Amino acid sequence: MALPEPVRRRLSNFSRTVFSDSNRTVPDSLFSPDNEIVSSLPLQMSLYFNLYFFPFWWVSSVVMLQLKYSVLPDYYKFILVTIIILASLIEAIRLYLGYIGNLQEKVPELAGFWLLSLLLQFPLILFLLFNEGLKIQPLERAVHIIFAFFLTFQVIAAFLALKRMVNQLATRFHLHEFDQLDRHSGQTLSELRGCLEILKVEA
Repeated sequence: MALPEPVRRRLSNFSRTVFSDSNRTVPDSLFSPDNEIVSSLPLQMSLYFNLYFFPFWWVSSVVMLQLKYSVLPDYYKFILVTIIILASLIEAIRLYLGYIGNLQEKVPELAGFWLLSLLLQFPLILFLLFNEGLKIQPLERAVHIIFAFFLTFQVIAAFLALKRMVNQLATRFHLHEFDQLDRHSGQTLSELRGCLEILKVEA
């Protein structure tokens, strides 16, 4: 399952705008940019543990919701059920994009993961963690704190990984341009030499 092409283009443009290092003039890996691994091991480890933690978070949230459902106001019942459904859907998409984006070094997927983490999942977890109207139980608070820790770490690690990936892509692009220019210059030079030899022969 791949991202639709318009979404990939927009995320790529967003990544180049936000994560590229405009102050960088000399590539860090001038001689072998294609061999440099820029995926983040800490991010991958965090995603791995997050994948195993999420079912525990989900079961804890559903059990606690069932236990306190009768004492919650109607609007909080609706909000809590909606948030758990949304958080579950977002988490499945988020972890998939994180795995694909980091392991395969795909900038649009990792940018999508970063945006989902920062703009959607993180606010939802903070709402569950700090809204006392939800009658938060100790187990809920504990699992929400762990989830918030995962999200905070992943947002920072993904930001750093995206900066490295975008800079490496820029390096590859500039080296490719330089290689084409060099090839074109060599071709032009050989043509000039040929013309000079013809002129010498005619002279």
